[in-house]
Amino acid sequence: MGGFKFKTRSSSLSLLLLLISLTTPVLFMHVCIGATIVEAKEVTLTLTPKTTEFIKNSCGVTMYPKLCYKSLSAYASSINKSPAQLANVALSVSLTCARSTSTFVLQLSKRGNLKPREAAAVRDCVENIGDSVSELQESLEEMRHLRGGGFEFNHKMTDIQTWVSAALTNEDTCMDGFEGDDEANGSSVKNMVRSNIKNVAQLTSNALSLINCLSKVPKAP
Repeated sequence: MGGFKFKTRSSSLSLLLLLISLTTPVLFMHVCIGATIVEAKEVTLTLTPKTTEFIKNSCGVTMYPKLCYKSLSAYASSINKSPAQLANVALSVSLTCARSTSTFVLQLSKRGNLKPREAAAVRDCVENIGDSVSELQESLEEMRHLRGGGFEFNHKMTDIQTWVSAALTNEDTCMDGFEGDDEANGSSVKNMVRSNIKNVAQLTSNALSLINCLSKVPKAP
């Protein structure tokens, strides 16, 4: 299995996401997915119907198939009908978005005009999304070392599934922190945080579904 072919562009993308999140927080909720559309223009000539059809069909197992296809079709040339690369790229997209959202929430926590319960919920969210980023990083690192089949492959896959599941739980916990808070109801802070975290959680959910499918693909011993 080959490594990522868009590592350099991904670093530039992360910087762009950071700059946008610091300067235009209201628009940031659209950046994670919008960024993949920008990159799609760079690889349009290399897309093939068979490759994009593979992605579309594979995304059918996820909870958010439209988002799955929208976020991954830009990387069709790197995925190239490989279930392993598909899961790898989905995890990378989720991690990139989680990192940028973590930066956004951290900056938000430093604002001095938050109401007490808002401030407490945002602080908890900083910790939750930070843990999520760490778990996704661990998962991606392990994904890059997947080889062959047998016990070692199954063991690594179990670790990856556990970490990604934990990341998703942390993202859900962040959103839950604003539930039942009358003070935060309808606030722009609550809406911004939940919109961003919801986006990350859906990407992570999709990545987990594709990873689960990968774990069932027969491997040579």
